[in-house]
Formats: sequence, structure tokens, C-alpha cells
Amino acid sequence: MHALGKHLLIELRECNPSKIIDLREVTDALVGAARAAKATIVDVSFHEFNPFGISGMVIIAESHLSIHTWPEYNYAAVDIFTCGDIINPDLAAKYLIDKFESKSPSVMEMKRGIISEKDIKLPHKVFSDDFQYVS
Repeated sequence: MHALGKHLLIELRECNPSKIIDLREVTDALVGAARAAKATIVDVSFHEFNPFGISGMVIIAESHLSIHTWPEYNYAAVDIFTCGDIINPDLAAKYLIDKFESKSPSVMEMKRGIISEKDIKLPHKVFSDDFQYVS
């Protein structure tokens, strides 16, 4: 089934808490995951909460990677949303599972966007000369 995007919802349970409490460690891990997937990084933004917990996002040309950590529960929630088929979001997921030492990860995949009714691959990018509104 062809769609505009692939969205991975990743539950990282039983993480090493020292890996998900440190702002630099979490930022570097998400940037590293984007690079592992061969994504094009556009912007990076992270915030550390008091007393602990981190939320952050890596914007990529192909969409985004986001994370929310609860080190007090050894848990992190990650979303990896990609468009097109140039990059491999599964490599990013594996990278984060390994990096945060999650002993009990789960990954759920969803197709996002318009699903091709005729089972044909939809173009990832449409140029202005080819652009048409879908009604």
C-alpha cells in the first residue's frame, strides 16, 4: 500500500536512565538517528524540564523525529515521521533503541497521508508545473 509518509511510534521502556536524563546525550542521539537514516537535517530544538525530562525535535527535510523522556520511569516516547522512500526510518529506530539501551522497546508503523487508491506510488515532491489540487 502506497502512502505519502511512514510514521513510527516507538515505546522505549526500561531505558538506561543516565542516557535519557542528559540533554546533550538525548540531543546527540536524535541527531545521530537522523544521520543513521540518511535524513537531511534542517533544524534541531530541545528543552530540558526541571527537575528532569527532555522534549525535543529534529526537523528533517523528509519530516521529523521527536522525543519525550521520563527518566524517572526509564521511559522515552519517540516519533519518527518520514516522507518518500529515500531514507530508512527503521535504521533511526534501531539506533535509538541501542543508544538508550532499551530492554523492552516496541515499534508501531502507520501509513500517513493520502493512500493511493490505484496502488501506485505517489510522488514525494510535486513541482509547481505539475501541481494540482486534490479534490
